[in-house]
Amino acid sequence: MNKSRFFPFCGIMACVFMILLIIFYWDDVGTAHFYLHTAFIRIQATHPTMTNQNQDLSNSKKTAGERITNSEATIIQDNLEVMYLENTKGYKVESSPKMEQAFDDIFQTNFDERVFELETNSAKTSNELEQIQSERKQKIEDACSDSSIMFSGKNRKFEDIPAKELDHLIVDDRHGIIYCYVPKVACTNWKRIMILLSESLLKQGIPYRDPLEIPRDLVHNSTSHSTFSKFWRRYGKFSKQLMKIRLKKYTKFLFVRDPFVRLISAFRSKFAVQNNDFYNRFARQMLQLYANYTDPPLTVDEAFSAGIKPTFLNFIQYLLDPQTEKEQPFNEHWRQVYRLCHPCQINYDFIGKLEGLDEDASYLLKLLKLEKLVQFPSSSRNQTVASWEHNWFAKIPVAWRKKLYEIYKPDFVVFGYPKPTNLLLD
Repeated sequence: MNKSRFFPFCGIMACVFMILLIIFYWDDVGTAHFYLHTAFIRIQATHPTMTNQNQDLSNSKKTAGERITNSEATIIQDNLEVMYLENTKGYKVESSPKMEQAFDDIFQTNFDERVFELETNSAKTSNELEQIQSERKQKIEDACSDSSIMFSGKNRKFEDIPAKELDHLIVDDRHGIIYCYVPKVACTNWKRIMILLSESLLKQGIPYRDPLEIPRDLVHNSTSHSTFSKFWRRYGKFSKQLMKIRLKKYTKFLFVRDPFVRLISAFRSKFAVQNNDFYNRFARQMLQLYANYTDPPLTVDEAFSAGIKPTFLNFIQYLLDPQTEKEQPFNEHWRQVYRLCHPCQINYDFIGKLEGLDEDASYLLKLLKLEKLVQFPSSSRNQTVASWEHNWFAKIPVAWRKKLYEIYKPDFVVFGYPKPTNLLLD
């Protein structure tokens, strides 16, 4: 090859090499962009390469009542960017298999199946605790697949659940956790744990480090938590896809308790002691309808001073009255767990029980590798116990008990609680 042809040939090859180099480099940069802010399992998902756009988004979402962490804002931004790109290519947001695969590819490196080898101070071994979880999950699966067991909403798809029924699903994007809270099942302290982990509330500009320092009124303030129901308001048509991603990739847990004992606990905390809110919303109506008080006192102070308050019998009458739910759904403190947490639509990774709260809480935090970051507060309080059932139901007619069991039967069956045969016998 003479010199007149050699140099042009080298120039062409150099150009081809540079083009290939640019292509490979661009592919790496593009991939890195989508992986920047999706390290949900780690305690802090931050990057020095965070864009100004993501910082502006994060800052714009901070309010006095609700502070969204940088990690959540960037996570959401990345999700929306991906969905936007896919959508502009003609994919349907809610049902495109290509979009599902795209999200799977993006999240896969950060959400490998979790395999844990752990030691526990519990009386049970880790293998025994793992077996208990397997049995609880199998119990749910069996109940949901058994056509002879029917209850409202059992066979609907997750997409068909109204947004207002998803407000009990609290999301922590920083650690990839979803908690379905059930009132009267240690939910106050679990909400505290979720606030601490997500750093959604600050004290003098610093995230809380002790869950018990978080004031109770803030714990139960809806602005303190990121819930699935808020996704609908924030992200519109993208919300379903964002929820499905999290349900597939995050660790999901809930805690339950014996349904009848939970009812006793709800009555004790809301009606046996002075509670102005519940007196006005429920107790006055119970007194009028079931206790022959045509004009009950206007305030809880006046009622308690006069010795007027609904009995547990009145509370059961209220639950059994068909008119009650025609006017409004059961309050969350006595609404069935299957209606709060949708166990047939959501595949929970961990099911804890209040009857073994300390053991289950400790085991869960170890599974999440968070035991060094936070400890579940000790459950040393005046707790309603199952042994009280007989005394509390002594004045409730057996026929009423049977009707009450039918209302809460799905919770007994789905979550593996034995039928209270001793209370249902004539």
